[in-house]
Amino acid sequence: MKLVTFDDGRVGRLELEERLILPLDVASTREYFERDGRVAETGERLALDGVRLRAPIVPKKFFHTSGNFREHEDESKNVDWSHPIHKGIVFFQNVDAIVGPDEPVIYPEHLTSELDYELEIAVVIGRPGKFFGVDDAPDHIAGYVVFNDITARDIQRREMESGVFSFCKAIDTFCPLGPYIVTADEIPDAQDLDMELRVNGQVRQKSNTNRMSVSIPHLVAYHSPQGYSAGDLISTGTVQGVAGFSGDPDLYLKPGDVVEAEVERLGVLRTPIIGWEEGHGTPVPEKVDW
Repeated sequence: MKLVTFDDGRVGRLELEERLILPLDVASTREYFERDGRVAETGERLALDGVRLRAPIVPKKFFHTSGNFREHEDESKNVDWSHPIHKGIVFFQNVDAIVGPDEPVIYPEHLTSELDYELEIAVVIGRPGKFFGVDDAPDHIAGYVVFNDITARDIQRREMESGVFSFCKAIDTFCPLGPYIVTADEIPDAQDLDMELRVNGQVRQKSNTNRMSVSIPHLVAYHSPQGYSAGDLISTGTVQGVAGFSGDPDLYLKPGDVVEAEVERLGVLRTPIIGWEEGHGTPVPEKVDW
């Protein structure tokens, strides 16, 4: 099943080939998972082209995983940062920063001049739990969704002087998610999905989930001591090809760019980048330093 959130927060099942949405009688996608999918359809049939897709879910908790693709860890050695990016770095995403398909990332020019992209998939938790092992992890996985982990590299570089980072990824609109959630039963092997990110049609990142250092079930088990609620998300790390480790500053995102983050079977998440004044209708504010 492909689950969407649309218009003012309605939830539906997407029939992609027919380009139809079958609305569900539930208040949110989180509630859908809290009810273990025991939700009836309303009987409506809506044209996909006649609705506006939103972020498919806003979780209670969004767990971040860093450095899980060895290729990304390796490319990070191209820059002289104070601390390495190893697997096992864990932090939380700001869920208020989530935006949906075709919703813009607003470039905060007063905060960063190094806006970067990171193609990832996020795991959707369906069954609550804590302190479980790898063998039990698949029972807690409900689905998958494309995630673009927008990052202010210059802020991240400063944060890494303390060996941690969070603010650089948590700024308003820095969390594009979508276009829909694909339930786990539609994904025969989540460890063999092609991944590609394009900026203005130019391929920047290209890989496969089989290159993860730590498998998805292992990640889900690893995070479980923090406790899961139905609908929580876990990122799985990005692949090689980010602008910040390329040595080419021209690859950083700028207003007017369009990013397409695509994962096999999970769809294409399209995200335009717009300037502060276009996004907020106000002059760029002064930067507040720490």
